[in-house]
Amino acid sequence: MERQLFDADHDAFRETVRAFCDKEIVPHHDSWEAAGIVPRELWTAAGEVGLLGFMVPEEYGGGGVRDFRFNAVLLEEAARAHASGVGFSLHTDIVSAYLLDYANDEQKARWLPGFSSGETITAIAMSEPGAGSDLQGIQTTARRDGDDYVLNGQKTFISNGILADLVIVVAKTDPAAGAQGISLIVVERGMPGFERGRNLDKIGLKAQDTAELFFDNVRVPAANLLGEEGQGFVYLMQKLPQERLAIAVIAVAACENVLDATLSYVKERTAFGRPIGSFQNSRFVIAELATEIQIARVFVDRCITELNAGTLTVAEAAMAKWWTTELQKKVVDRCLQLYGGYGFMTEYPIAKAYLDTRVQTIYGGTTEIMKEIIGRTMGI
Repeated sequence: MERQLFDADHDAFRETVRAFCDKEIVPHHDSWEAAGIVPRELWTAAGEVGLLGFMVPEEYGGGGVRDFRFNAVLLEEAARAHASGVGFSLHTDIVSAYLLDYANDEQKARWLPGFSSGETITAIAMSEPGAGSDLQGIQTTARRDGDDYVLNGQKTFISNGILADLVIVVAKTDPAAGAQGISLIVVERGMPGFERGRNLDKIGLKAQDTAELFFDNVRVPAANLLGEEGQGFVYLMQKLPQERLAIAVIAVAACENVLDATLSYVKERTAFGRPIGSFQNSRFVIAELATEIQIARVFVDRCITELNAGTLTVAEAAMAKWWTTELQKKVVDRCLQLYGGYGFMTEYPIAKAYLDTRVQTIYGGTTEIMKEIIGRTMGI
């Protein structure tokens, strides 16, 4: 089924992204996985060709086009290139929305030019050792003291945590006010008391730096408050649907790529004197997965259209996130089975896909939380 989502501008952007991935990422990704991090030079190279700031107004060095279809192109091409360790999505799909919608003019002038050029790498710090999906349970505090906030606490599982120059920290400015006491404080590299812990050792996404962050009496200027004090929880709820849709886009693209690779494999690999794809079980598995992936593709493309129109609901984003990521797990698992013993060898991309896939149903809100959100919107 031909996709109707993109126009000529998106197709041209796709060519740029694909060429960049093939030249700047694919030849080096294995070494980055071994190192557990990508070089900063990759970010500035991406900035130079317009991959990071296409949604940023031109006055701040961006492309001036806020259209999530461009985000989808970048996500899909990164998935095609198996660039699972490159943290562009966090930067372009998540942090960008907070800076564009909640930063004031002075903050935009300070932060967006570097954001667009890749000289300023960003992250958002929500999760804590004792609080993941329950954001109201965070313990990090930001106490107002004159012209500063004094920030104390700890965050974990922070993507881009080692490289980030700018971190949006979710903190309680009024611990007694519950959700109404949460604010977003922007911490910058080099602020005294801001320390990074270890680069966490994960089973997948090996090239993406994921870190613990520590804040010990960090004095953050009040000018770094993002939006209004006490509105942080509201802002998070407003932007989480876009984050979840981005994860769904990755999931469907990954499903398509894995199935394509597996289809080629089962046509070439022989057993009992004939291609394993010619056995009925193989045909049925491929047929079932192709059908489910196509259904997922249609729904996610529709969600992208709704997001651009400002009509994507929290429940729809949750549906897209949980169903496509669970489908991704299923597709990778069943395709790996068709590879037999070779699927267990890390030299085969299917094995890497198996490891990288597992986190998809966890971050951005677990499958269980997504179902809870959907159920509540239905009045149950």
